[in-house]
Amino acid sequence: MEFFWYVVLMGILAVYLVLDGYDFGAGIIHLFFAKEEKDKKAITSAIGPFWDANEVWLIAAGGVLFFAFPTLYASSFSGFYLPLIMILWLLIFRAIGLEMRGQVHHPMWESIWDKAFGVASLLLALFFGIALGNIVRGVNLGMVQNGVSTQEAHYFFLPLWNPTFSPQANELGIIDWFTLFLGIVSVVALTIHGANWVIYKTNSSLNPKLKKVVFALNIVLLVLVCISLQIWHFIEPEPFHNFVEHPLLWFFPLMTFAGILGLFKVRSFKKDGQAFIFSTLFLVGGFASTAVSIFPNVLPSTNKVNPSLTIYNTAAGEYGLNAGLSWFFVALALVIVYFIIQYRVFSGKMDDIGYGEH
Repeated sequence: MEFFWYVVLMGILAVYLVLDGYDFGAGIIHLFFAKEEKDKKAITSAIGPFWDANEVWLIAAGGVLFFAFPTLYASSFSGFYLPLIMILWLLIFRAIGLEMRGQVHHPMWESIWDKAFGVASLLLALFFGIALGNIVRGVNLGMVQNGVSTQEAHYFFLPLWNPTFSPQANELGIIDWFTLFLGIVSVVALTIHGANWVIYKTNSSLNPKLKKVVFALNIVLLVLVCISLQIWHFIEPEPFHNFVEHPLLWFFPLMTFAGILGLFKVRSFKKDGQAFIFSTLFLVGGFASTAVSIFPNVLPSTNKVNPSLTIYNTAAGEYGLNAGLSWFFVALALVIVYFIIQYRVFSGKMDDIGYGEH
């Protein structure tokens, strides 16, 4: 049952990454490329009917984490307390930026909330990438000092950064050169994903330019991914051991690179939605590859005193996991019906569907 709920949790996070990922990317496009009012409205119209529903997947992931892996929930929500609060405020300001912009029609007012929406989207993409970097790198579980655990084995707390900015320091920080690098990869990837969504859902005058931006950023993304595979060895000497033991798992890295290579044809796609499919392949493949590489760990320990948190030593009791099974399928059915209705109602281009103009 632990493995089943782990797959459910990773699946929910992957869906959140794809759906709210294009929201973040659209916000970054809005910040840097939308100079004319019609283009700004096209971008907000493209995500307007979807963004709040997309964020529900993050809440669902938190609920599954709390229910199925309570020890991991307690450990991560206390240890990552500072960045989680920062992410919460960024989510709030991003939502406020969308909702408040149309309340007063004045250039200064609109400019303030445009910046709030765009900057919050950019920082969210960066912070979620940094969060993934922290999980890959691991944390000092038990707050070990001089070989002695000063706290409970599953407890840790991280400052925002450490003086050395190193991922191999004794006292780790949330931001170091490794986690920041993955944060930059996240920003580039989600910018591409958001641009593809804008292309798919609008006839904006930005679209030809965005195709060129996607092509250029895709070159950057390919270089960054190749570098990340090299620097991963600084963190984990054998990062591909799970893939060697289970060759079928190479499907996920192949999916990742298929997504990147497919995006190089963005300027010649006949259908606007094709590029979005390839950026989705990259995001899902990259996320799954990362999860598989550290499995069964869900939060590695950087010391040898306390063991890593795994899906087995953090899971709830067997009775609880089984009891939640029937409710999960009921919830899944309701969610599927909701999203089918939502995406059918708002199918096609969204240019003429205004948002925030009340």
